[in-house]
Amino acid sequence: MSLPLIPATPAGPAPDRRALLTRRVRLLVAATITYNVIEAVVAISAGTVASSTALIGFGLDSVIEVASAAAVAWQFAGPDPRARERVALRVIAVSFFALAAYVSVEAVRALLGGAEAAHSPVGLVLAGLSVIVMPVLSAAQRRAGRELGSRSAVADSKQTLLCTYLSAVLLVGLALNGLFGWSWADPVAALVIAVVAVREGRDAWRGDTCCATCGPVGPQA
Repeated sequence: MSLPLIPATPAGPAPDRRALLTRRVRLLVAATITYNVIEAVVAISAGTVASSTALIGFGLDSVIEVASAAAVAWQFAGPDPRARERVALRVIAVSFFALAAYVSVEAVRALLGGAEAAHSPVGLVLAGLSVIVMPVLSAAQRRAGRELGSRSAVADSKQTLLCTYLSAVLLVGLALNGLFGWSWADPVAALVIAVVAVREGRDAWRGDTCCATCGPVGPQA
């Protein structure tokens, strides 16, 4: 005796909801790119004036974040975002690795006796603002990416969250250096961030972004 067939529940959100989430990801990516471009210009300029390796490195991290967000923007600009997902994840992974390499080199140089940075009120304000703004953008994109089933959107939200950690490291480092002259605090914390960046880059390369609703990466045969 055969049992009645139970209709399969379609995976992922309904088409209307998917379209809404796709537009939301595009807007969040655009906001992330815009903020990071401004952040990079301000941080690199302020870092050059203050001879601050931490500030310049933070500005370069913003450039890397723009590259990561641009990869997701490129993915969702196409008619079938999932078909471009593997390439977007590769770009995000490379961005993580590049960030880890740069932060590690600069942190070691600072620990081995790099030039002492001057106090930078602009850097403190920028780092404090980023600590507030970046978690909001990251959380919103992560929620949309998970519901949409997009590994690349979730991976990029982790890149944005990592920028939050770097902002906190920069804020603490600049504050401790300015108040107590503890120049070692920033590079030591930066090395911890570099380790996290390597781990996140590895996960993005593998397509393992803790996205429970995501299916296989890329177009399937």
